[in-house]
This record gives sequence, C-alpha cells and structure tokens, in this order.
Amino acid sequence: MNLFDVLSLMGGLALFLFGMNLMGSALEKRAGNQLKTFLANITSNPFKGFLLGLGVTVVIQSSSATTVMVVGFVNSGVMTLRQAVGVIMGANLGTSMTSWILSLTGIQGDNFFIQLLKPASFVPIVAMIGVVLYMFQKSAKRRDTGVILMGFAILMFGMEAMSGAVSGLKDVPEFTRILVLFSNPVLGVIVGTVFTAIIQSSSASVGILQALTATGSVTYATAVPIIMGQNIGTCVSALISSIGASKNAKRAAVIHLSFNVIATLVLLPLYYLVSWLLQDPLGDKIASPVGVAIVHTVFKLIALLILMPFTKQLEKLSCVIVPDSKKNEETQLLDERLLATPSVAIVRCREVAVSMAKTAVRSIKEATALLGNYNEKAAMHVRELEDEVDVYEDKLSSYLVKLSAHDMSESDSAEANKLLHVIGDFERISDHAINVVNSAEEIHDKKLEFSGQAKKELTVLIDAVLEILDLALASFERDDLDSAVMVEPLEQVVDYLRDVLKKQHIRRLRKQECTIELGFVLTDILTNLERVSDHCSNIAACILEIARDEMDVHEYLRNVKGGEMKEYNDYFDYFKVKYALDM
Repeated sequence: MNLFDVLSLMGGLALFLFGMNLMGSALEKRAGNQLKTFLANITSNPFKGFLLGLGVTVVIQSSSATTVMVVGFVNSGVMTLRQAVGVIMGANLGTSMTSWILSLTGIQGDNFFIQLLKPASFVPIVAMIGVVLYMFQKSAKRRDTGVILMGFAILMFGMEAMSGAVSGLKDVPEFTRILVLFSNPVLGVIVGTVFTAIIQSSSASVGILQALTATGSVTYATAVPIIMGQNIGTCVSALISSIGASKNAKRAAVIHLSFNVIATLVLLPLYYLVSWLLQDPLGDKIASPVGVAIVHTVFKLIALLILMPFTKQLEKLSCVIVPDSKKNEETQLLDERLLATPSVAIVRCREVAVSMAKTAVRSIKEATALLGNYNEKAAMHVRELEDEVDVYEDKLSSYLVKLSAHDMSESDSAEANKLLHVIGDFERISDHAINVVNSAEEIHDKKLEFSGQAKKELTVLIDAVLEILDLALASFERDDLDSAVMVEPLEQVVDYLRDVLKKQHIRRLRKQECTIELGFVLTDILTNLERVSDHCSNIAACILEIARDEMDVHEYLRNVKGGEMKEYNDYFDYFKVKYALDM
C-alpha cells in the first residue's frame, strides 16, 4: 500500500461519511410526515414503541438520531421513560438496514443479473437520476428525493473507493498482525466502541469494517467483538445530548447504553462458549460484507429476544444509575435537541402553542367573569395565567427563530410561519385579560355599579366575545376551517355591539342614569373586548390563508369585509340575530 492508496482511502472515507450524512439528512427531511406520525403515536406499549423506533430509524438511517430525539422527547415531557424503552430497542435494530445496503459491494458472480446488483453497475444510474431530480425539478419533495439518491451514490462511491484502496493491505504482514490483535475480545470491543464514539455513527463504523473485508484479512474472530463494540459506541451521541437535561432524559440515554453493554456482556462470552463446544471454525473464516451485515443483525435480534422481556428492569436500572435528586426539576417546554429533526420540532412547537392558546383563552374568560363578581384570588390567578402566556410566547418565538435556520420542508416552513403569527395574537389576548381585570378591580374598589340595562347589554357582548374565542381556538387547535370562516362575521357583530353600547351609554348619560366615571370604565372594557375579537380575526384569517397557500391576511380581511363572500353575509346575519340587544 503506497501513498496514493492512502490518499484514495482518505478520499473514499470522506465521500462515504459525507454521503451517509447527506442521505440521512435528506431522508429525515423527506420523511417529515412519517416522523410526525411517529410523534402522534407514542405509546406505553413496549412492542408498539419498538415498531415505531424501528420504522423511524429505517427511514432516517440513524439510530443515534432517533435516540437523541427520544432524549429530547423525555426532557420535554412529551414521552415517559417507560415509553422510551421500546423506541430505543426498535432504533437498535433499525440501524442494521444500512449494513445490508452496503453489503452489495461484496456481491460476486458473472451472471448478468448479479452484475446489475453490483454498485458499480447501478450507482451511476442512481446518481444521474438524483442529479436530474435535484437540478430540473421545482417540487421540493422531488428535489429532496434527488438529494437522497445523490447521497446514496456518493456513499457507495466512497465505499468502493475505500475497498479498492485497502485491498492492497492483504499483502502487508503488519496489517494482518494488527487485525489478529483485534481478535482479542476485550481489545476488539474497545476498538469498536472508541472508533464508533469518535465518528458517532454505528452505520458508518460498520460500513468501514465492511470495506476492510476487501483485504481478505478480516476474520469473524476479529469482526464479532468489533461489531459488538460498535453498538456500544453508538450510544455516545445520546449520552452527550443528555448533558444538562432532566434526570429522566439522562435515564433514557442510560437505558440505550445499558441495553448494548448488557447484550455484549451476555452474547460475547456466549458466542465463544458455543464456538468452543461445537468446535466451530467460523472464527477463522474470512469475513465478507454480507457476513458482517449478518453478524450485525443477528447480534441485535438475539439481544432483543433476551432483553425485551426485561424493559421494566432496564428502567429500574437507569433509576439506580441516575438517582432522584432532592431539587425539583423543571421540564423544558421546547428541547433544542429536537432542532436536529425539524419536522418533529415543529410538531412539538404546535403542541406548546396550543397549550399557550388555551391558557390565553382561559385568562380572558376568567377576567370577564370578574366584572360581575370580583374576587382578589381569582384576579391574581388571571395575572398568573398572563405571566404563563408570556413565558410561552418568549420561548416559542426564540425556538421558532432557531428552527427557521434549519433546512425545513415547505409544509413545516409554512407551519412555523403560521405559529409565529398566531402566538403573537394569543399573547395580546392575555394582555387584554389583564386590562379587563384592572377594570373589574376599579369597579370593586370604587364601589361602582352599572345599571341593569347596561349589565344586560355588556353580558350580550361578553357572550359574543367568548364564542369568537372558542371559534378561533378551535380553528387553530384542529385546523378547523369551518370554525375559522365563522370568526370574521362574528368579529363584525362584536364591532357593531361595541358601537351600540357606546351610544346607549351616551343616551343614559344624558338622562343622568349613568356617571362619567362609569363611562370611562365601560369604554376601557369595550375597547379591550373589541380588540380581543380583532386578534381572533387575525388568527382565523391566518389559518384560512395558510390553507390556501397564501399569507396576505390583510388582503383576505379586506375582501371579506367588502362583502365578496356570500358565506360571510349569511353568518353575519345569523350572529346579528343571535346577539341582538333588547333595547
């Protein structure tokens, strides 16, 4: 092996690692909907969790990415520790798919169909298709598919380059002696663990081992302990990501590590015991890429059969290794570990935004209740709700800005845009709740009282505002377009009611049935309730425009108010009758 072979090896390794990273990132982006489905189907059933972890890892081709995702879910409170166990087990098996893809480099034979299966035959075609899709297609999904194909092609070209570069090592006695050292079980496990921990990908580590089989010097006695070590090394990513996380997130990472360490401690001695009892000469046989893939997969399958019945025990072991701390831990609403998977992070953002929306709506409902029955404790609770909404808005805004810096699909980008618009309106709704509380407090402290007619009129307006809040919340929470369409007509009715209540107050003032001081308070209340309905209008308009792949909310509202939609007029007439004032 000369200098040029070393350079070829370095180039092949660079292409291999880059191709794997490129393909994995593109697969993750292209599979956004599948990842969302995964998040929606998190379950306490270990077997179903196993299938979910398996499916996601097969899709994104990285058990490290899946387990880091799991750590993020646990740290955010989305997933319990028990739910995490099954998903982690599925991720362990799912990563073996890559080794089977890479084993194609070891196919031998002169048959035409066998020749077609060789990477040198079909990879150039795959690369060309990927380039065409990426350069000449406008659809984002097709371009992502093109990147996946190009990543796969680069990966396979790198694999072929590595195999060709190291093939000359079979004639180097020093290299053979080094490999013999790795046949020592302890040393082999350590080498596999350390190397995989450095590159943080068991798939890449196994692929490099498969490339080394081209030397004809890698025996199964060397490959088996290295493969087992590789499965331990892949846990490093999750362990690193758990630094600074909650104790349950740390426990999820520990479960991942424990699973592979226990499997190695059990299966490695068992492998040598069975080989000794059967006098099996397999250890001395030369390994092939397909053989490495088989060993890799069989190890994971046997480990699952042994440890899956002990999921509760693994959970308890993690609690022993990471004991409860005396201080209380605050669950993070939004975990930055999820930013690596934007399609999942955006789902989490939506969940948090819905919680924020519900809190904001609750604050205004409790605030309006205080107008007729003021209570200091209840007023304090509304202020606490408003503080909570402020925290939500601050964390969501910062998180969405960070998320926007990542490569997202068109649908995820549209969702992020919608959330940024909507959370601002919900935050302002909670601000108006505080203003209403202040008005209620002023009425109570100054012992003011509205007339019976004023109370009835104000009740009608409040009922209309509470309904528009429910419609706006439903349209956002469930993407309910039917509810969204009803918001703007009701907002116009609220505007009409506000104007009528102001005129009625002036009429009573002239008749000396009301005071100027009450008039100031009433004006503040009417202004805040009307602005709440305005924000509901903004929310619903945003939902409708996103559904139409547009984002000109103001243009939409101008068209609606211009009477260009018959549906609007029908709803306006309906709500005007429903909230008619008895004058």
